[in-house]
Amino acid sequence: MPSKIWQDMLAVVKIAGQQFKVKAGDSIYVPHLTGKTGDAVEFSDVLFTHNGNTVTAGKDVQVVVKGEIVNDLVKGDKVIAFKMKRRKGFRKKRGHRTQYTLVKVTAIA
Repeated sequence: MPSKIWQDMLAVVKIAGQQFKVKAGDSIYVPHLTGKTGDAVEFSDVLFTHNGNTVTAGKDVQVVVKGEIVNDLVKGDKVIAFKMKRRKGFRKKRGHRTQYTLVKVTAIA
């Protein structure tokens, strides 16, 4: 029985302490990066690659993931932290919106 052959190269890349599984043509939301819309970015901290029947992991990986910034500032959902102590009149309301950057992966080379 023939095995399934993958046509696309797959990579696991580490960006700002988080791991993302990407293929060429994918769009991903990463923690906010400095740069403007249309700028090219490179991620050299690749942890794992899969190309056809070849799997490479660890220090043997010699691949760079190249991408382009599609939207330089995307705000996430609003998160509210509300603290209250009953019968004391203590109320504290804090909130934030996490900032992301939309990156389109152009190539895995």
